[in-house]
Amino acid sequence: MNGIIGKKVGMTSIFDEAGRNLACTVIEAGPCVVTQVKTEDTDTYNSVQLAFGERRAKTSSKQMVGHFKAAGTTPKHEVVEFRDMDIAKSLGDTVTIEDVFAEGDTVVAVGTSKGKGFQGVVKRHNFKGVNDATHGQHNRQRAPGSIGAASYPAKVFKGMRMGGRDGGVRVSIPGLKVLKMFPERNLIIVKGAVPGPKGGTVILHK
Repeated sequence: MNGIIGKKVGMTSIFDEAGRNLACTVIEAGPCVVTQVKTEDTDTYNSVQLAFGERRAKTSSKQMVGHFKAAGTTPKHEVVEFRDMDIAKSLGDTVTIEDVFAEGDTVVAVGTSKGKGFQGVVKRHNFKGVNDATHGQHNRQRAPGSIGAASYPAKVFKGMRMGGRDGGVRVSIPGLKVLKMFPERNLIIVKGAVPGPKGGTVILHK
């Protein structure tokens, strides 16, 4: 699984050859440093660990500072492991978007969605609510309605769609097409939306 770590810059739109306006996301991907190489002989499987984003040594643990020092680099903010990468890289090497992707590739974007806090059933589960405000429906427009019987089962079943914390979860968006790449600026433009806020960490892989 070839991949790279980056951060979301924001959304924009570009025109394709047919003149259609396409919504797309700009991602600053890499350069990433190889901080560990695992093989079947040492770890029973093959993988490459990449690190991205500068971080002060003051805010890093001594173990991680030593881990990055062994790779000949400064402390990083994000560390992600990619299994079975077919890119020949050694400890301390740099991985750029040109090493992993090309224009026209289809990629998967993984990120953490925006946290919405505690939300009701209308926003969290797309409930319709009671649209008719007449006939005694006072303050019931966004209510969940009945959630179960009384004497039996005398409880609320697990998994009942109710209000609660919304967002702030790991989300994968497959099938995003790479529209343009700017290797000199480490920028990659993919078609469609990518989870997370501006500046949020995004993992791109094939």
